[in-house]
Amino acid sequence: MISLEEFHLIRDYIEKHCGIHLSDDKEYLVEARLTTLMIEQGCKSFGELHLKAVGDKTYALRDKIIEAITTNETFWFRDLHPFGILNEVLFNKFAEEIISGNRTKIKVWCSACSTGQEPYSIAMTFLDFLRKHPSLSPDHIEILATDISSTVLFLAKLGRYDSLAISRGLSDDFKNRYFKKGEKVWTLNDNVKRMIKFQKLNLQESFSHIGRQDIIFCRNILIYFSTDFKQDILKRLAALLRPNGHLFLGASESIILYTNEYEMMRHAMGLYYQVK
Repeated sequence: MISLEEFHLIRDYIEKHCGIHLSDDKEYLVEARLTTLMIEQGCKSFGELHLKAVGDKTYALRDKIIEAITTNETFWFRDLHPFGILNEVLFNKFAEEIISGNRTKIKVWCSACSTGQEPYSIAMTFLDFLRKHPSLSPDHIEILATDISSTVLFLAKLGRYDSLAISRGLSDDFKNRYFKKGEKVWTLNDNVKRMIKFQKLNLQESFSHIGRQDIIFCRNILIYFSTDFKQDILKRLAALLRPNGHLFLGASESIILYTNEYEMMRHAMGLYYQVK
């Protein structure tokens, strides 16, 4: 059983290295998710696990701890509204600029992609948009998908999903159009997989190297961060967005208490933000 002192040590270690803030009532979560790792590492206590992690200069154990503690809940077209806004508002806006010669690409960053459902949903939304706009092509969008976990990135790149994963939010039309059905898994078509560039990235570290973006998806992530880190990351996201670029957050997330660098936008029942 984890002691309060051990919980505080590991909680602070996790926040330092990935930004996730665990409240005092999350002892059970740390214990449940790290017990197997503690045993695998030959440690007799969570205090020993913490000491071993601190002393590991390769950061391999750090990455295992972060992967164990991270929540990778995701599904296709989550909350629906962001993808309706892409299809009905933003892609139309950027398509006009491409056709007029004022831009060459739409740059989209999915900042916590988990096993790939969100960036692939963005790609399929764009492919669906192209059916009505044949003057454009998949080359007119560049989608970067990042995550802190090497494991989920590996799975995302495979683009293979079992019957449970494939059933969560994906319509039969999109399944039949963009996937091949196997005996046990559904495999995403290569033309969709080619649209995504996957990359490991820790949001606590600088991400300026990925370049200016037109659209950023940072959804259902801020809820895990402290107030200070929310303010920091929203400021850095604003700096990364191109003028009048757009930010999507999760349905339960808000920027109101953390920044004034964005203007709230509405379309149908959905909300999104435009950098000022």
